[in-house]
Amino acid sequence: MFSLAGKRALITGASRGIGRALAFALAEAGASVIVSGRAQAPLDDCAAALHAAGHQATTLILDVSSPALIDQAFDTLQTPLDILINNAGIEEVCPSIDVDEARWDRILGTNLKGAFFCARRAARLMPEGGAILNLCSLTSEVGIPTAVPYGASKSGMVGITRALAAEWAEKTIRVNGIGPGYFRTEMTEIFYSNETWQRDMLAKIPMRRFGELQDLAGAAIFLCSPAAAYITGQILYIDGGFLASI
Repeated sequence: MFSLAGKRALITGASRGIGRALAFALAEAGASVIVSGRAQAPLDDCAAALHAAGHQATTLILDVSSPALIDQAFDTLQTPLDILINNAGIEEVCPSIDVDEARWDRILGTNLKGAFFCARRAARLMPEGGAILNLCSLTSEVGIPTAVPYGASKSGMVGITRALAAEWAEKTIRVNGIGPGYFRTEMTEIFYSNETWQRDMLAKIPMRRFGELQDLAGAAIFLCSPAAAYITGQILYIDGGFLASI
């Protein structure tokens, strides 16, 4: 029941970090994956690595910051599309007093608006039993200094997940989310370069370690698979116990 054999999955922001890891996870579960992002070269690298591992993969140029560009990319896709993982996102650490409208629009436009318009187009291609997985965050639940636009976008992602789950249940499209805790990626490297921050943060995580990208694989496969056929509108936090202990 955890097999994704015969399923076709699109992962946004798949050229690196969490998106790339989830592309491999779904491929290893049997899915044919479409890795998407804004630049062709890193997508080609990801697809080549997937092919070398014996998986089926294609690439798609997709800039989620623009609904028009989303429509343009999705117009090239053939049906069916069984799974969408809304992973693409950006973060710009900045004191809130210095956040201007351009920064706000850039982060919310990519992380929140982009996810919604990708889901909207993907739903049109999904047969019965389709699954959408949204990448939420610890900032969906707790406030993080210097991350107000990002936190707003990820809190909004929870709202989108629940609202679409309720609306699209009759279409048999399930919409869930995962909320990674502290995982070291290119986007979060600014924090991990600070050894004091690392020490203080590890003290707050009951499992006393940061997440490894492989820690996300099982949850993603589960929520996209027939094993989760009666689960929709839920957010699963993968955080080593952080939220449970604050």
